[in-house]
Amino acid sequence: MLQVGQKAPEFKTTAVVGKEFKEIKLSDYRGKYVVLFFYPLDFTFVCPTEITAFSDRIAEFHKMNTEVIGVSVDSKFSHLAWINTPRKNGGLGEIGYPLAEDLTKDISRAYNVLIEQAGIALRGLFVIDDKGVLKSMIVNNNSIGRNVDEVIRTVAADQYVENHDGEVCPANWTPGADTMLADVKKSLDYFSKKG
Repeated sequence: MLQVGQKAPEFKTTAVVGKEFKEIKLSDYRGKYVVLFFYPLDFTFVCPTEITAFSDRIAEFHKMNTEVIGVSVDSKFSHLAWINTPRKNGGLGEIGYPLAEDLTKDISRAYNVLIEQAGIALRGLFVIDDKGVLKSMIVNNNSIGRNVDEVIRTVAADQYVENHDGEVCPANWTPGADTMLADVKKSLDYFSKKG
């Protein structure tokens, strides 16, 4: 069973990058954080709202040394057709990150998001650090879209604690807000400011 703190499962597949097909591997992204998200199918309803929302915010991810990869069980040809469809017609238009194919469903299985009977993935999202370690995962049912702000906050929080030994991020933490020390006595400094 996949758990936070483990190495993220390696994969190799073909993705649409820009408007071209390119082979990608998770290990190609070592040295950067990766937001890997799964969605059920191309040409559906909630999916384009998420895919375009991530694309519209890609510069913020890049400032955080983070890449985004979208994955579904559709083919690279289906991805390309959807990218070539204008947003006003339910398409994606240009996307600022790779959309990867998972025709074999091996990637979806490895990340434990495949609904075997339906042959599609749940809305799984995985934050992987620059060493390839899984830092966060959340899986929604397919009727609920994800919040890009929360994904950015999660990446920022993980990067913060990685660089500030002994500090942790409390609930609703955002960059610039107070953190606390992971110590029974020293954490009281944080609580005394809030109480």
